[in-house]
Amino acid sequence: MSHTILLIEDDASIIDMLAGYLIKEGYTVRSANNGEEGLALFRSEPFDLLVVDIMMPKLDGMEVIKTVRETSAVPILIMSAKDSDIDKALGLGFGADDYIAKPFSLIEITARIKAAIRRSTLYARREPEEKQDTMIMLDRMAIDLDNYLVRKDEQEVKLTAKEAEILKLFLKNPNRVFTKAQIYGFIWNDDYLGDENVINVHIRRLREKIEEDPSDPKYLKTLWGIGYKWDGRE
Repeated sequence: MSHTILLIEDDASIIDMLAGYLIKEGYTVRSANNGEEGLALFRSEPFDLLVVDIMMPKLDGMEVIKTVRETSAVPILIMSAKDSDIDKALGLGFGADDYIAKPFSLIEITARIKAAIRRSTLYARREPEEKQDTMIMLDRMAIDLDNYLVRKDEQEVKLTAKEAEILKLFLKNPNRVFTKAQIYGFIWNDDYLGDENVINVHIRRLREKIEEDPSDPKYLKTLWGIGYKWDGRE
């Protein structure tokens, strides 16, 4: 089955190059050269994945992702030449699933697209089987992993899907040390490519939501040079 991809990018040369390559790989590709046009296309037909540039005219990539996430869990891969943009899109609740930094290779971005679609397909198939009561009480927090929600001192703190999956992994395995490669493998169901930024951003944002002092975490501990562990249960 051919998957349909929406490219939202204001650089026509990038669209031509990437769309041409993806079409040869068997994908159906639609494209838009600004955020407003991209959202109009997204609302008009179904897509299996979005590739979104951050810096665009009329409506930037951050706003595009935020708007898409109001109604859809479609995988989103962001492109940017700025680390700060990648950090925001992955970690501030905008809901991007993965990123690739510019300049990129066509082989690498195609691999990331395939992995994101594969993860989405596998998750959709197994989700009904895994529905269960996942309400966890912890000190001043009530954690509902089914709905990606934390209540802290009776205040609602929303988690992104990836943050909730990481939190669930640690809560189910207290005191177990996970390397970054292991976390990536469990959460993204893909081989770790050695890029630490995705893991670092998600861990940092998760700490900011659940820890009293994110710079001195009580629960989600760092073991320098090794990885992370959940230290909230004895």
